[in-house]
Amino acid sequence: MINFTVGPVQSTEEVKEIGAKSAPYFRTPEFSEKMFENEKLMCEFANAPEGARAVFITGSGTASMEAAVINTLDRNDNVIVVNGGGFGQRFADICALHEIPLTEIKLEVGKTLTKEDLENLPDKKYTALLVNIHETSTGVHYDPDLIGDFCKENGIFLIVDAISSFLADDFDMEKCGADIMITGSQKALACPPGVSVMVLSKKAQQRIATHNSGCMYFDLKSALSNGERGQTPFTPAVSTLLQINARLKKIKANGGRKSETEKIAAIAQDFRNKIKGMPFEIVSNSLSNAVTPLRPRNNVSAYDIFTVLKDEYEIWVCPNGGDLKEKVFRVGHIGALEISDNDKLIAALKDMQKRNLI
Repeated sequence: MINFTVGPVQSTEEVKEIGAKSAPYFRTPEFSEKMFENEKLMCEFANAPEGARAVFITGSGTASMEAAVINTLDRNDNVIVVNGGGFGQRFADICALHEIPLTEIKLEVGKTLTKEDLENLPDKKYTALLVNIHETSTGVHYDPDLIGDFCKENGIFLIVDAISSFLADDFDMEKCGADIMITGSQKALACPPGVSVMVLSKKAQQRIATHNSGCMYFDLKSALSNGERGQTPFTPAVSTLLQINARLKKIKANGGRKSETEKIAAIAQDFRNKIKGMPFEIVSNSLSNAVTPLRPRNNVSAYDIFTVLKDEYEIWVCPNGGDLKEKVFRVGHIGALEISDNDKLIAALKDMQKRNLI
């Protein structure tokens, strides 16, 4: 199978070999050294501000989304949630569950966030803004500098879910003033799912230090404290953390964040060039390099396209759920992919076109 989903994505042979071995015991200086390397490189690739820390949560990206909320916000806050799809809705649901007052900026499918959307908010004092910088369900990528400038001007704490965007798109945590950045092991880090990563500014750490999370497993005070010795509070996904270590060091050796982003951008642009003239519409003009969202023409089911590619061509693309299930499928460009892989997908789609399936 060739994997064009947006997570879990294809891994390199080096990463797969680590996963094939038995997980080692982890309360050791050797494992701590790997974790120190992981933290250092995560902060570097996020261009985190001085004094930032990274913590590693054994749980999917949603675990870190909820941990960010419960460790830094409470009922005394008044937050903005950018809701452009399924993952923006998830932030809204988390805040509602924990009874945190929120105002949603609801965006239509394929529409990006504008300055006017922010300026037209009700005239209230907001304390935090939560955004999925890449709304993976629709493929829309929001401008981090636009959001960052708004938050700086208004003294707003900024939480950025960059789960599918990290390393795929330019993101400068210090420049945009993000206080928390979240990503996951199964996206551009190209490791198995199960670990999410949070990079925390000094301001975020200060909030965490004085905040009662009301939770044991997701208590970031404990995660930060244990991180000082290169450890985690509880048993982590040991093998995945070792895979992350290998992957981060490989990215560093290959030129760092900039080089990785350029590679992904080139694969994305190649695919978008080759899909021209085919019976698909790219859903948005504000795209992440991570994924291309496609709406089939001629009333063809997007989910049927996903199924045929999987069952008959041994190619995975990314289906959608909810209202978008039959309308939009997505082609990912992250993970261990090459431009030559695009040719195989394009060939499959052209064959489906000859068979009148699209």
